[in-house]
Amino acid sequence: MIIKDLGISSQNVRKNNLIVNTILELKAEFNIIFIQELFWSTIHFISSSSNCKGESLVGVVNYYNWLTFSKSLETESDYPRVVTYINIRLISLCFVLHKDIINYRVILLIFFFNNDDVFWLMNIYSDSSHSALKYLKDTEVNIQNLMIMTGDFNICDNLWNPLFPHHSSISDDLIIADSFNLRLSNPTNQVLTRYSDNAHDSNSVIDLMFLHNSSNKLDNHLIHPDWRLLSDHIPLTIIIPIIKEHINSRKHSIIKDSKEESTFIKDLTTSNMSDVASLDRAVNKFANAVENAWEKNLKVINITKHSKSWWNESCNRELESYRLLKSLENWKQF
Repeated sequence: MIIKDLGISSQNVRKNNLIVNTILELKAEFNIIFIQELFWSTIHFISSSSNCKGESLVGVVNYYNWLTFSKSLETESDYPRVVTYINIRLISLCFVLHKDIINYRVILLIFFFNNDDVFWLMNIYSDSSHSALKYLKDTEVNIQNLMIMTGDFNICDNLWNPLFPHHSSISDDLIIADSFNLRLSNPTNQVLTRYSDNAHDSNSVIDLMFLHNSSNKLDNHLIHPDWRLLSDHIPLTIIIPIIKEHINSRKHSIIKDSKEESTFIKDLTTSNMSDVASLDRAVNKFANAVENAWEKNLKVINITKHSKSWWNESCNRELESYRLLKSLENWKQF
């Protein structure tokens, strides 16, 4: 399958696994899902010699056609706050979680391969103390081709919300986006992304998306108020085109045991060689002779799903004989 683009969705689900199940079940048009504030719970009990009920295995929502990427759970009080789901349709891109560069519970960095290049994706939940931004600011992270950095940044600022009255000093930490060659994406529809349950708190824009700065193929992202479900955050989505894979449908060939092959071999003649200089000349002459003979006798054939590398001129002859005579003997010979 040729993968033309990546459909990415990002949402803070407010520790509600029902939302995650709904997204994974219904949002099949997206093949990468960034989740912030997922709820970790007991998903299985493991047999134990010390506990008749078994030891609880704590994890996150898993779904049959999605690959789950998250930081491993080290202590019960240190739950990772971000999880990324990759649809199995993208398995050929070989997604990998890169914990040796960033191993922090509020940041998830993964990469994939496409046409011999490496591309990176970053999922972020920056809590009220802005730990994710501070971590990135204080940590040397040297990566190229960061395609997207998105999530819940927990920052109100009039830079991305004209209704907010002032600039926040913590926004200055977003200068780290420049070091990744990212730019702030402006949504196509300017709406709020977080709705408060508290009447004393105002609604806001704190879910942001940063895209690779050098690509003019990236459109602005969308905000979907009608997809909020039970969360207080609205999902962001974007379609990112990636380089199309080019598959050759034709090739140059000389069929084995054909007249062209015989002519090709006859054209490969060299003179006697008595010294190194003669050898060099002969080798060069031989290389030119091979190239000229090949160009002279090759033909262009179409490659289809029925093409066979072992098919030769003899196969053609026997097949023609069977088509002409329609005898069982000819079919066996073919």
